[in-house]
Amino acid sequence: MENEVIQEAAKESGFITDEFLNFLSEKGTDILLSFIGGLALLLIGLKIAKKIVKMIDKSKRVQKIEPSVRTFLKSALTVILYAAVISSTAIIWGIPTTSFMTVFASAGVAVGLALQGSLSNLAGGIMILLFKPFKVGDYIEGSSCAGFVREITVIYTKLLTVDNKVVVIPNGSLTSANITDFSTMPLRRVDLMISASYGDDIDKVKNIILETVSAHELVLKDPEPFVRLFAHKESSLDYTVRVWAKSEDYWTVYFDLTEEIKKAFDANGISIPFRQLDVTIKQ
Repeated sequence: MENEVIQEAAKESGFITDEFLNFLSEKGTDILLSFIGGLALLLIGLKIAKKIVKMIDKSKRVQKIEPSVRTFLKSALTVILYAAVISSTAIIWGIPTTSFMTVFASAGVAVGLALQGSLSNLAGGIMILLFKPFKVGDYIEGSSCAGFVREITVIYTKLLTVDNKVVVIPNGSLTSANITDFSTMPLRRVDLMISASYGDDIDKVKNIILETVSAHELVLKDPEPFVRLFAHKESSLDYTVRVWAKSEDYWTVYFDLTEEIKKAFDANGISIPFRQLDVTIKQ
């Protein structure tokens, strides 16, 4: 009786019509069940999605992946699972899936255009972290920069130059350029070009150079040092010197041999000529 009085009062006030009351009597239960079911799916689905992400993140295979890649994959998986739960909830609530997908697609295109450069760097970072063309601590040269790799993220790579400057390189430009890694191989060859005068005996010069480089403690005996006459230049004879050393000893060997060969030449009377030009005057 009381409900009838309330309905009559609502009708008289104009807030509720007969059509609305008929709709509630016919569809009200279905709408309420759909709303409760969708809400339950949303809450339970989000909790299950979190647990799935945690389980995958703690798995042994995923733990072996680089931390930066693991963080990115975790975020991407979370977004995908959340989107699936929200889409399923929208379907239960009767929201048209075509409209829902259109909104997602439009948002994706807008974000893609706005973050075009960042997405390129992101893709480059994932490639670097997955395929590992270099690692932290390596000395590399690429994208017009050279230095020790200090940090690798999914967006950029930090290099520490030999003069203690930090260079931040976007991964997109780094992966699109040629990269030279000087630290991958345990051994490196040190190449020197040594000049001597035309007046000095070739065999004597070669023996002095060979004895000097062989006496250095960081120069490897195998492969053995190589010394040969390379070219006849305008003012000098140029000798190619090739020795092998550990990668970490490269610059020490390079500078030591450059200095020690000059001292050996001075001690044995071998001259390194300046550039000269002989002029003949005809009467």
